[in-house]
Formats: sequence, structure tokens, C-alpha cells
Amino acid sequence: MKASVLLPIDHLPELWPERLRGARVGAVLHPASVNAQLQHSSRVLEQSSELLQLSALFGPQHGYLGQTQDNMIEWRSYEHPRLGIPVHSLYGEDREPTPEMLSGLDVLLVDLQDIGARYYTFIWTMFLCMKAAAGANLEVVVLDRPNPINGVATEHDVFDPAYRSFVGLHPLPVRHGLTIGELAQKFQEEAFPTCRLTVMPMRGWERAMWFDQTGLPWVLPSPNMPTLDTATVYPGMCLLEGTNISEGRGTTRPFEIFGASFIDAEALCRTLNSSGLPGVFFREHYFQPTFHKFAGELCGGAQIHVTDRETFRPFATAVTIIQHLRATYPNHFQWKSPPYEYEYHRLPIEVLIGGPVGSLFPD
Repeated sequence: MKASVLLPIDHLPELWPERLRGARVGAVLHPASVNAQLQHSSRVLEQSSELLQLSALFGPQHGYLGQTQDNMIEWRSYEHPRLGIPVHSLYGEDREPTPEMLSGLDVLLVDLQDIGARYYTFIWTMFLCMKAAAGANLEVVVLDRPNPINGVATEHDVFDPAYRSFVGLHPLPVRHGLTIGELAQKFQEEAFPTCRLTVMPMRGWERAMWFDQTGLPWVLPSPNMPTLDTATVYPGMCLLEGTNISEGRGTTRPFEIFGASFIDAEALCRTLNSSGLPGVFFREHYFQPTFHKFAGELCGGAQIHVTDRETFRPFATAVTIIQHLRATYPNHFQWKSPPYEYEYHRLPIEVLIGGPVGSLFPD
């Protein structure tokens, strides 16, 4: 299928500003930073020496190469073995570029594939890059990419600033309906007005598009985001990270599969399928995670089958699932305790929902 959406990385020479010709660039990339031919953006930038000088690389959570499988696993900076330039970790001791990392650069270029949910940390890496660049008087260039779960639907536009964390550093709906370029513009307007920002636009993208309508290849942006189906359910099912219920990490269908060793799968699906949730069917499922929660234990639960993605509401669906499990298994269900994504005091569920747990899940 020929791509109907043209990415900035696919026509960089047409978009690169003349004032930045020859600029020393630090590029914030990850495995899904690819063009329509699946060539990594670092290669495109390396081959664009007539436009810019690639001088440093930066990587978000899961590593520049996507090499850290689980969430909340830090990685360390290193030197790129072929290019001989630094690859700086922005998920470890430093999540915001330091002055030392930015030394000698003129531009921070961001080319990251987001998946449309507030708790996906790549957008907050960009947020902190914009903050650091504003302080260092560097220009930020963001290469826009599609919101894979469309730019129309939003959910849970509730955010208490007291619950800021690395899964929410600025007010934003959980399912935000924006592209990464639009997010950068929002952050500049609302948080970093002195940030010198250029957003390079896509061509052919329409707000109602899902990723499989763009003609672009899907590459895992993180190890547990294997498909568009995963991204579709993630804005809700990520909430299970704040509980002792398995969100399917350690299986081939993370976030689409969920359960626990104490759950009656048949009863669970019967109740959820009669709850009136739109666009979804819960199929009885059993699994043994290879790592993470309940590793090696037989779990009962469900696989989420989205039957109508236009009416499906992932956040509302996950809230209903959690409410049912709390009521059905009061002696087994638990909220996970901190730490979670560098938050050491608030419950993980609270930083995920962006407010006190009782606001959604009253006792």
C-alpha cells in the first residue's frame, strides 16, 4: 500500500529552514523513528550533511534502540559505535537534557512516534527537551507524525496539577487527540513561550485517520506496543499498571489481554459483555505471563476484541473493568504502591488518572 501520508522525514530537504543550514543537531529518536521505506531517521539525518550536522542522539524510555523490555527500566548513555557521537539517555538519572548534553548544539530535533495517550512518556521527554532548549536558547524542530488512534476522539479531560508526574507533566486529556507536533505547539503556548519552535508538517493526514489508513509502516514505538490494536486499547488498559491485575505484559498481546490468578474468566466476561460498553467484546482467556505480574502463574481473564473502534471508549472501558474487579474480588484486588515513573508518594493509579483515586473509584 502506497503511503497516503507524507512524513517530514521523507522530504526533509524541502522543509529544512535555510537559517538552520549547517546547524549542529541533536536528534531525539527511538525505534519507530523511520521513514516510509523503514529507513531510520538517524540514517536520513546522517545522509543529509548538506543540510545539517548530526552531532548527538538522544533516546527516551525503553532506550534509543528500544532495548529495555519492561517499563521503568533505566538505561545509560553511550557512544554510537559507528558514528562516534554520544547517545544520551533521557530515561535514567537525567530525564531532561543537561547543559553538558546540549553543549555544542544549535538545534534539538524531535522525531518520535506517539500513540495518543497522556501516560505514554515520549511526549513528556519532548516537553522536557523543550524546557531545556528554551533555557539554553536552542531551537527545537519537531517532525510531525500521525496520532495513530485518530485526532478526533478524546477522553478524560481531567487533570489536577497537584498530581503532575512523568506520565503527566502538563494538563492534557488521557486520550488527547493531538499529533506530536500539535502537542509541541500546545506546550510552547502554555508552558514555554520563549522556546523557539519549528514544527515540520505532514502532508495528507486527516484528523479522522487511524494509522492503518495512512499507508505508513507500523514499527513498535516501545516493546509492549506491538500493533495498532494495542494502541487502540492502551489509553484505558494502561490503568491496570496502577493495580495488581496483569495488563498482559509478558504475553504476546499486552494491554489487550488482562487477568489474574484469582479471576473467574467465564464470570468476568459474562458480566462485562452485559454491561453495555460500546464497540467491544470480552472473550474468556487464560494465560501465563513470562515476566512481570503473575509470571509463570495461570491467570484467568479476557482478551479485549474491539468490534467498532469508532464507538469504543478505552478509558471508560478500563474504568468499568476496574470497578467490577474491585467489587467482585475485594479480598484480592489491590492498588499498587509507589514508586511509579519517578513518583514516590502518590499512588500509581492517581498519577495515571491525574487526580485522587476516590474521584473515579470511590470506596
